[in-house]
Amino acid sequence: MSAQGTLAAFDQIVAGSRAHLAAVPDDRIEWRPHEKSWSLGSLASHVANLPIWATATLQQSEMDISPTDGRPPPRPPEYDSSAALVEALDTNAADARAVIEGAPDEVFGEPWSLLVGGETKFTLPKAVVLRTFILDHMIHHRAQLGVYLRMLDVPVPQSLGPTADFPEM
Repeated sequence: MSAQGTLAAFDQIVAGSRAHLAAVPDDRIEWRPHEKSWSLGSLASHVANLPIWATATLQQSEMDISPTDGRPPPRPPEYDSSAALVEALDTNAADARAVIEGAPDEVFGEPWSLLVGGETKFTLPKAVVLRTFILDHMIHHRAQLGVYLRMLDVPVPQSLGPTADFPEM
């Protein structure tokens, strides 16, 4: 995979995610469909923050999400309005896009590891991490967000094609 190939997918996924974040109703940000589920705001914030991981993936060789050296685990911010969610996604995506665009093709083949408490959970080429752990991850949580919106009777935006609320492309 190359920067150009990654950017085409990245831009399309971010655009669909942006539409979903813009649809989040500010007055329901604390709503959750079940006590074990994330709140709408937490889920939407996660989607807005996922591009940060693209930067970390290309600029580092590993990430420990539960460091044992006394550092706190990474905790991206949460946002309390659709405007703040969209702004965060736009900023995070622009930063990630610049890093992806500037990365030499050989970087995409370098190994990257996810650690939890110092234990390696997986090591994959950075291109695979970008595709699965970041882009597919965004798609997964964007789909969850679409279900949340449907449950709240908020029109679900298009991302990959028509929806019941927007049947025309």
